[in-house]
Amino acid sequence: MNFLANLIPGRADVATLPKRSRRVRGVELKSEAEVEIMREAARIVATVLKEIEAMVKPGMTTADLDAHAEKRIRELGATPSFKGYHGFPASICACINDQVVHGIPGKRQVIRRGDLLKVDTGAYYNGFHGDSCITIAVGEVSAVAKQLMAAAEAALYAGIAQVKPGNTLLDIAGAVEDCVASYGFSVVEEFTGHGVGRNLHEAPSVFNVRTRQLPNIKLLPGMTLAIEPILNAGSKQTRTLKDQWTVVTVDRSLSAQFEHTVLVSESGYEILTDRAQIPVALAS
Repeated sequence: MNFLANLIPGRADVATLPKRSRRVRGVELKSEAEVEIMREAARIVATVLKEIEAMVKPGMTTADLDAHAEKRIRELGATPSFKGYHGFPASICACINDQVVHGIPGKRQVIRRGDLLKVDTGAYYNGFHGDSCITIAVGEVSAVAKQLMAAAEAALYAGIAQVKPGNTLLDIAGAVEDCVASYGFSVVEEFTGHGVGRNLHEAPSVFNVRTRQLPNIKLLPGMTLAIEPILNAGSKQTRTLKDQWTVVTVDRSLSAQFEHTVLVSESGYEILTDRAQIPVALAS
């Protein structure tokens, strides 16, 4: 779930959490015990998204997907991170076509063949959050939609490839920005990635473009980051609808997003929300 860089809200019940790890420049470094909890939170998120990816078909509603996500998150021993978060009414954000972020699922939002569907969800498990987003092509989609999806996923992994001790947030931002530029699409700049852990959104902000706003923090083992570039096929400019949540492109162009929760390890990175690690049988 994206956020504005100056918003770092809290949620966790600190009375039930492991002892707090040390912080460096306001960024919490997770202990191995905390990382183990986050692995499970992230595994739950990856499982639910893999299930949703497999079940989506034309004629379903985004409310159907939300109901499945909440049911499965709870069955797997967690609670939905998003539901009730600053008043958000659902367990997933569901965005179709020109919707960029924070789409509210509903019974009247019918999924159609040719749609580009983004599903973002989080799970809160034993005091820690996991967070991830996928974009799904519903049936056969346009050539532009296919290219946009490919670019968004490539940009995510370009950013992740820069995650290793000694590199900086600017290395991630630069890799994402350069990758997107090579495809000719635009990056939505006002929504960023973020630290994730005890809070769904915590320091640092993980920008997707080079910016002077970005404190060039060095990456250290134990940092956990939600990296999540959002790409538009047209203008990077967006607007928020009257529901005060759903953000859309101003020019009605398509938007795509992929997100992973990533651990900075001793030797590089670990993708905690890696859906490839989820057995097919578990996600069926």
